[in-house]
This record gives sequence, C-alpha cells and structure tokens, in this order.
Amino acid sequence: MNGKRFGCCLHKKIGGKHPPAAGIAENDHYFQKTLLWIRTLLIRYQPMSTETEQLFFNGINASTGEYLMPPLTPEQVAKIARGEEFDAEHLIELQKKDAHVKGRETEFAPIEGVDPKNLAETGWGVIFDYKVDQAIKDALSPLLNLRKEQATKNKEHYYQEYSYRSATNSKPAESKNKFLARYQVGPGPADPDKMPYYLLIVGDPETIPFRFQYQLDVQYAVGRIYFETIEEYAQYAQSVVEVETGKFLLPRNASFFGVRNSADQATQNSADYLIKPLAELMAEDQQNWTMQTLLKEETTKAKLGQLLGGNETPSLLFTASHGVGFDSSDSKQFRHQGALLCQDWPGPTEWRKPFPEDFYFSADDITDDAKLLGMIAFNFACYGVGTPQFDEFARRDAFGTRKTIAPNPLCCSLATTATRSSQRWSVSCNWSCRPRLELVFSLGENWATVGSV
Repeated sequence: MNGKRFGCCLHKKIGGKHPPAAGIAENDHYFQKTLLWIRTLLIRYQPMSTETEQLFFNGINASTGEYLMPPLTPEQVAKIARGEEFDAEHLIELQKKDAHVKGRETEFAPIEGVDPKNLAETGWGVIFDYKVDQAIKDALSPLLNLRKEQATKNKEHYYQEYSYRSATNSKPAESKNKFLARYQVGPGPADPDKMPYYLLIVGDPETIPFRFQYQLDVQYAVGRIYFETIEEYAQYAQSVVEVETGKFLLPRNASFFGVRNSADQATQNSADYLIKPLAELMAEDQQNWTMQTLLKEETTKAKLGQLLGGNETPSLLFTASHGVGFDSSDSKQFRHQGALLCQDWPGPTEWRKPFPEDFYFSADDITDDAKLLGMIAFNFACYGVGTPQFDEFARRDAFGTRKTIAPNPLCCSLATTATRSSQRWSVSCNWSCRPRLELVFSLGENWATVGSV
C-alpha cells in the first residue's frame, strides 16, 4: 500500500552524489520497553467508528500541492485490491498477524513464556550481507558486544550473526522464506532457540531489500541501520552504548504533536483519534512522566524546531502529520522527501500548488547544535524514514508496471541528519497510507521495528 514500510537506506549514486545514509534506530533494550508500552496503548485504543463514503490517506505531493493518494471509496479500494497479485504464504501470515493484534492469535509474538522486554529471553541477532566490509563489523563491535552480553545471560546461542545472500548477476536477492529455510527456521511463533526475536539488518535496501525486511518483520521484530562511512557506524554504536549503560540520561518528559490542517480529513482524524487519546492514555498509565499535547495552531514548523533539538526537546516525541513526497524528477526529492508537513500549510482548499519550505520541517531545519542524544521520536507520516523505488500500492500502468517513485530507494534525510546530529536518535515512522483509521491506529506488525518507508 503505497510503499511506505520499514527500513532505512541507501547506496547508489544519484547525479554524482551519494544519497544520505541512514542509521535509524536498531531495537535497543530501552527503546523496546518504550515501544512495547506505546504499542500496548495503541492496541488498547479503538477509534470510534463513523460512517463515511470515502477513505482518507496521509501524504501530500509537495511538487504539485495535491494528495499523494486521493480519497477513495471502499469500492475503489476493493477494486485495486482485486487487481493485485499476492504472495499466498505472505498473505496468510498477514491475516494471522491481524488476528494477533485483535487478540485472537498468539502466533506472531515470541513463544509463550518469553518476556519481549528481556533480551535474555528473546535473544538478539544481526543480519549482514555476505559481502559486508569487516570494518563495519569492527566499528559496531561495542554495540554487538553489549547485545551479546544482554542476550546470552541464560543461553549462549541467543545471540546470533547471520549472513544474507543479496542479488548477483545470476541470482535474485534472497527471499524471507529462503533465508529462514537456510537457517532451518519455519513459520509460527518466534522461538529464540531457533532464531532470536529481535533482528537488526545492517545495510542499504538495494543490497538487503525493503521487501525482505517487512516480510521478516511480520514474524520477528526487525530494525535496520545504514551509514555511508565507517566512522558513522562507530559513532552510532558508541552513542547507543553510552545511552543504554546510563552514562547519559534524559528526564522523563513526552510531547505529542498533532497537526490538524484546515479542511484536511486525514490530519483531523489523526489528531482527534490518535494523538489526543494516546496522550490521555499515557498520562493515565505513566504518571511519573511530564507530558504536553500540542494540537492545531501549536503544531507549527517553528514549534517542531524547538522539539527537535531546541530548548524544548523531550525524551519522547510522537508526531502525527502528513509526510511530504516529491515527483521523482523534482530536485527537492533527494533532500526533502519524507519531511513533516506542519500546521503552516493552509490546507487543500486554500493551497493547491507547489509547497514552499515554510510549510514543512526537513533535514535542512536541523541545526548544527541540535541536542537530540538519547531522544526517541515516533513520526507517524508517509515516507518518514525512506522511499522505495517503485510504488507498492498496486497502482500499475496499462502494461502492469508499477509506478516509479524515486530513481533509487531513498532514505529520509530528516531522520538521517537528526541521527548524525544526535549520535543517537531513535526514529519510528508508521506505514500510514492505509485505508480506514481502525487499520492505521491498530498498527500491529508495523510497530515491531523502527523506521518506515
């Protein structure tokens, strides 16, 4: 559905320049505690049902001022779905995962008796491409050593390093099923005795594809990091260890940032049915946290700048807004794809033309002195961490070819720049271009990892 799924990027050169690398949060222990808590609240919350003749989607094309996906009727969505070709095994897994989220299926969680907040019970593994540079492994060694120490307190084999078989001239990239079969792992609940529940992919999505990641993520909790330089890998690993071992602590304060644009049903729904109730639930469940909820006129670009490295930076930030996309031919796509559209946009009735940068918060708005170390940010937005090369919503041309979204898979520069600025900025962005609020806000498998495309 419109190709917004988990992952981080990139690898190939575009116009003589490397796309920005990504280091968008692997699944560390502290983050997983926060993630599981938020996921619990989101699953507990069920948006009120209302009758509507149209389904509204997140995402605005900043090149044109139009929606990335126009509102559709249920019948239109069903027609698109009927024209799509599905992998039968993957579809069965998704159906079971949906049942798990609704409390009717336990298969897509660690096996019974395993505490998902305890790495000594879940295990932890890392997936490298088979051609990985040894220098990358060496740079990540402080983090890998910490994970090994945490995961092997009870059983030595609960820490694993795996090799992924990327595409060659004669063979396609390895599928999720082939990867699992090669390691003698089958379907069903994640059993740490066979493979750890938490898995970190290290590499760009052209080497280890997004599709492999999000299919693996149905059964496991999968994250990804990718950087362009060895120094950035080393800096990331050292910063994670610094935060997790208590050398750097932030006060427990959270900010909920809910953009609610005029005449825009998508952000009105997310502000009313996601941000507000989620903040209320957190206030009820986590009374030792200080919280603020920002809505409507409070959710400007200037305000977001204060929350992302400014003097109001919280330890936990949850934003819900449109993510901006650009045409693949637009020169701004490379740098601004996935930026967060703020309240500064007047709305679709007043603005139907290319967007000025005043409307959205992008990588260029992260200052050199931004203080983001130790922060966890959940950005509910389209393209909020990355963009696949081809549209995955099943919109095809007359010859059955998917629409090209970008010249190559792209990482959201906002997330990448913030990660480099802070050395440790966890980012999670949901695949939010989906029909109907109940599907969006149940989240399900999407919140098992960090980052989305």
